[in-house]
Amino acid sequence: MKKCLSLCTLLTALVGFTPSLLSAELVDIQSFIPQIQVDLKYATSDNFTGQVVYDFTHCLVHKDAAVKLVHVQEELEGMGLGLKIWDGFRPMAAQWKFWELVPDERYVSNPRKGGRHTRGTAVDITLITKDGKELLMPSAFDDFSEKAHRNYRETSNEAIQNRELLEKVMEKHGFIGFPSEWWHFDLIGWENYPPVE
Repeated sequence: MKKCLSLCTLLTALVGFTPSLLSAELVDIQSFIPQIQVDLKYATSDNFTGQVVYDFTHCLVHKDAAVKLVHVQEELEGMGLGLKIWDGFRPMAAQWKFWELVPDERYVSNPRKGGRHTRGTAVDITLITKDGKELLMPSAFDDFSEKAHRNYRETSNEAIQNRELLEKVMEKHGFIGFPSEWWHFDLIGWENYPPVE
């Protein structure tokens, strides 16, 4: 909890987060998994909007999700692999921006319902080698087509096997995949965590 308080205090000072973050139990994922590769797409213009969506560079997740991701990373490292994370906690303002651009619940959570990433319990991730190279997947990140769906089969066996490995290890350690995005996983019970305002 000490790590959460110090980080949240810093973020409040730097980017104007509200005090509710102080009680949200959000943590910097790299304070739990130093070796996880972080590439926050929405902190840059390298995303489907072409714009910087939020202005922080630490990947925040709820501490309950962080603890489970530690076990995921440990299992993957035994296979010579690891995790790369593209998004974790997402401010509500960012969720509204996405909804305005893509008002389709197959790909973007309706912020009127609270959203998934706004709780700190959702992560967008992929698999990487120990050298940091992304494994082949059926689509790129934030592909709003059937190629991103978990049941999409019209791709290479390698891509399907990589997608299924990611899903298998994540589910084993307490996450559930989102049907239309192979990269999106929610902590089981995510709906019981309140959105962070």
